[in-house]
Amino acid sequence: MNPNRNLNRLRKPMASAMTHLVLIAGIALFSLPLYGMLATSLKSSAQVQDISTLTRLIVPDPVLWSNYADVFHRVNFLNYFANSLALVFLNVLGVALVCPLVAFGFARFRWPGRDLVFFILLSTMMIPPQVTMVPIYLIFSKIGWVNTFKPLWVPAWFGVPFYIFLLRQFFLGVPKELDEAAMIDGARSITIYQRIVLPQIRPAVIAVVLFQTVATWNDFMGPLIYIHSINKMPLALGIQAFLLNHGTEWPLLFAAVSMMTLPIVLLFLFTQRFFVEGITVTGLKM
Repeated sequence: MNPNRNLNRLRKPMASAMTHLVLIAGIALFSLPLYGMLATSLKSSAQVQDISTLTRLIVPDPVLWSNYADVFHRVNFLNYFANSLALVFLNVLGVALVCPLVAFGFARFRWPGRDLVFFILLSTMMIPPQVTMVPIYLIFSKIGWVNTFKPLWVPAWFGVPFYIFLLRQFFLGVPKELDEAAMIDGARSITIYQRIVLPQIRPAVIAVVLFQTVATWNDFMGPLIYIHSINKMPLALGIQAFLLNHGTEWPLLFAAVSMMTLPIVLLFLFTQRFFVEGITVTGLKM
């Protein structure tokens, strides 16, 4: 037998094994902070301070699942959780309805000033949020929206420039012959959008929805500026309030953070196929 052929057969499994080893090492490295958070959430305060041995540092002994129940006794965690869910739902609904429709208008219709309006839309992405923070706050204060949820979800219903840009680029990749064929059959623009073009960009829309979900769930600055009442705080701001009041109780704090992180981790695990596919497709269409 040809020795070179045998050598090539051996190289492929070895290369695959090395690739998997590197990936496993990378996963272990990036999982260390997550493991540290979970391990700390299952310790007592005395265990957190005990760093005499490596085992005591990384292994909770005994495991205190009661820390998670204690979080609900110390703060109104369910209220924070419900507030975050409400904000995520309103933001995602607005982004999913408005951004694809606006992007469709930019990609498929020719109207006076379209390119200028799109240039202005892209220009707003270059403005740092710190520049507009005070003017926007003054506007919302004048109309009485401070200490309400409205400043945290109403802007999403007017479109997000970055998402509109991504979806427009994808719309441009959908053949216009599909629109023309539907028009010949008597379909109107809204029918073409809903039944023909929009299904073609489903991965991109799902990616946008996931982006907005994570951004809203982790948003801290917005609630910090506009929310003053404790019962209206979402999770990110509620955990900050918990830190100020119970800052030395690290196991309880990490238990609260773990419960805040868990929904996002589960969301990614169940939707990672759409997430990766959406990123890949939008990246190719840009």
